[in-house]
Amino acid sequence: MQNSIPDGFPSTNDQEKLLADALALVQHHAFYMHRALDNNNLQDALKFSAQMLGELRTSKLSPQKYYELYMKTFDELRMLEVFFKEETKRGCTNAYLYEEVQHAGNVLPRLYLLCTVGSVYIRSKEAPAKEVLKDLVEMCRGIQHPVRGLFLRSYLSQISKDKLTDAASEFEGEGGTVVDAVEFVLQNFTEMNKLWVRMQHQGPAKEKEKREKERSELRDLVGKNLHVLSQLEGVDLDMYRDIVLPRVLEQVVNCKDELAQYYLMDCIIQVFPDEYHLQTLDTLLGACSQLQPSVDVKTVMSQLMDRLSVYAASAPEVLAEFSQVEAFSKLSEAVIKVIEVQQDMPLVGAVCLHVALLTFTLRVHADRLDYVDQVLGACVKKLNGVGKVNDSKATKQIITLLSAPLEKYNNVVTVLNLTNYPKIMEHLDYGTNKIMAVVIIQSIMKNGTFIMEADKVEALFQLLKELVQDSDGSPTLDELDEEDFMEEQNLVARLVQMLTNEDNDEMFKILITAKKHFQKGGSKRLGYSLPPLVFSALKLVRRLQEQDKNNEVDKVTFSPQEQGSSTEADEANISPQKVFQFLLQTVDSLSAVPAPELALRLYLQCAEAANDCDLEPIAYEFFTQAFVTYEEEISSIRSINGKDSKAQVTSIHLIVGTLQRMHVFGVENRDTLTHKATGYSAKLLKKPDQCRAVYVCSHLFWIEDEGGVQDGERVLLCLKRALRIANAAQQMASVTKGSGGPVTLFVEILNKYLYYFEHGNQHITNAVIQGLIELIVTEMQSENTTQDPTVDAFFASTLRYIRFQKQKGDGVAERYAAIEV
Repeated sequence: MQNSIPDGFPSTNDQEKLLADALALVQHHAFYMHRALDNNNLQDALKFSAQMLGELRTSKLSPQKYYELYMKTFDELRMLEVFFKEETKRGCTNAYLYEEVQHAGNVLPRLYLLCTVGSVYIRSKEAPAKEVLKDLVEMCRGIQHPVRGLFLRSYLSQISKDKLTDAASEFEGEGGTVVDAVEFVLQNFTEMNKLWVRMQHQGPAKEKEKREKERSELRDLVGKNLHVLSQLEGVDLDMYRDIVLPRVLEQVVNCKDELAQYYLMDCIIQVFPDEYHLQTLDTLLGACSQLQPSVDVKTVMSQLMDRLSVYAASAPEVLAEFSQVEAFSKLSEAVIKVIEVQQDMPLVGAVCLHVALLTFTLRVHADRLDYVDQVLGACVKKLNGVGKVNDSKATKQIITLLSAPLEKYNNVVTVLNLTNYPKIMEHLDYGTNKIMAVVIIQSIMKNGTFIMEADKVEALFQLLKELVQDSDGSPTLDELDEEDFMEEQNLVARLVQMLTNEDNDEMFKILITAKKHFQKGGSKRLGYSLPPLVFSALKLVRRLQEQDKNNEVDKVTFSPQEQGSSTEADEANISPQKVFQFLLQTVDSLSAVPAPELALRLYLQCAEAANDCDLEPIAYEFFTQAFVTYEEEISSIRSINGKDSKAQVTSIHLIVGTLQRMHVFGVENRDTLTHKATGYSAKLLKKPDQCRAVYVCSHLFWIEDEGGVQDGERVLLCLKRALRIANAAQQMASVTKGSGGPVTLFVEILNKYLYYFEHGNQHITNAVIQGLIELIVTEMQSENTTQDPTVDAFFASTLRYIRFQKQKGDGVAERYAAIEV
């Protein structure tokens, strides 16, 4: 018997040659063995088969090459087994064959032959199967060379797997019981694992990595024993719990080999039923904490939890069993214990364990938020001594941990009930925290989740603080990518519409909470976050206004007692005045950003809302602030860049258009605001802009709505003023030989005259219109005016309109009759 340990295997090229030589000799001896088999010559068959099997005594082949040689001899042994069966039919007893093959000169061939005959012996039932199997497994101890012994026992396992004394097996009874079958497999497994572990010492230390790779390639030889155990019908839960699992785990723990422990634990988890794992969690998890520190326990336990969670999902009726065996508590304690025992475990490993435990919890106990929060809390304890996580792999796992509840519940409100959720986010660096914040908002938008309580809004913004405000260690706004910044802030702006509640008081609290966080975001963010907040507050104002109207209607049918109680309730509720105060402060923040144009638009929106609520002082205050913003911010642009700004023109038109729609103002307030609007219109730098703004102001004095102002004289004054400005612009254009642009102003003013003429302004007469038409014709025919087809078409269209009105058969035609075109 060759049990010497070589210093190392030959090189790859030599390995190929050695294998080829060995295969040639196997084929050579097999040829003579086959001749003997054909001639029914038992002694020659045994002699040549022993010579063939002798090639397996080599120590020069690597495990991979040895496996190829083994497979070749295995095929030949199948032919020999058939021959032994035929020999018994010819009168030769199995007992005789069993004794005869033991005369082989070398122990390895002898044991292979013994196993082959033993297979036939058991099949014949001439001897109890348990006795033959016990004899074979004990005799195989004669081979202690790791590779040769491993393959010999693999052969024994292969030929015996269909002859075990399993329950309901043909060999059960006199041949033995399932206990005997289990004992045989366990004993063979134990010896095979010992041989497999010893392989790590077969060769010099410098080739350890290579040997571990070769060992890994042979791991299935050992694992097949566990698979055989799992297939035994007679192995019920009690036998598994009392005999199989303790024996297997004892071998796993005692072998103290990293590769063996990891692989065998994985095998146990994969091959045995989920129900067995659930009922033996204590034992299985207890072994995990006893594994070598270098073993990847996180993967082992993760696979166990994943398999249990899948089991629970596929068979909901077993969920009660999970609660009965307290699976969550046991797994949670095991995770904490493993992390404590393996002090050198990397952070990513600890987080992975918590991810697996959380995944299990969300699948099995999704309704137990306290369990989910407990898992997060355990992870927080592990992270507390770390600070900001810098390990990219650990960071990725933390994101997985935080994303799992979002994906499971599809409801951020549920996640906000987890007190440890924000504590974990605090350990993420700025960039990762911001990514997680974006994920949270996207989840809200995707699932249409409304945040309906102020305290939940507070909790939400704690999670989103990297998006809505600056924090320690974060880059300045100037350092951020502009496109990414805009995309993120637009996402925050969209979030505002999801902050809502039908209860007015709670809605107002939500607005105040959101504003508090937005104001910490710096001037650059406010331009994105405050406008949607303003419109959300305006929506609340409209709702309050509608309720006030309904209350007024309802009071008509109330008894005196009911009216009193209603009034008290109204006083306790939020009022439009309070919301408008909030709006004023909010828009003031924008005017100081500076975002003056945006602030002005919002002031005007709020003024119009106050108008609808019949709150004159509030509407007047918003208009005043709009004018202040225009004076101090927008109109000052001219002094900075030396030219008029388009923003000024746009702002004036917005102011005039909004003021025209206002009905709440008394005479004094309206005159004040109108005076300011016309004054600013006349101060625009460019004459054409002045002209257009002034004639637009004429609408402030002529409002068609019922009860609206209709001051024809002041309308005429505005139009005359616009005409003087247009004339001045025409003169300037003549001096500079400009284009016919200013003539357009005359045509535009003519159309305004026609508008008021048709709407009954008595100060607009036929003579005035006739004189303006003649002025335009004169200016267009002037040699100083450059012809412009657009202006010509505009004027021609106006004249056609006048002719059309002259042809009507009603009172309009009479008014137009005196106008000659």
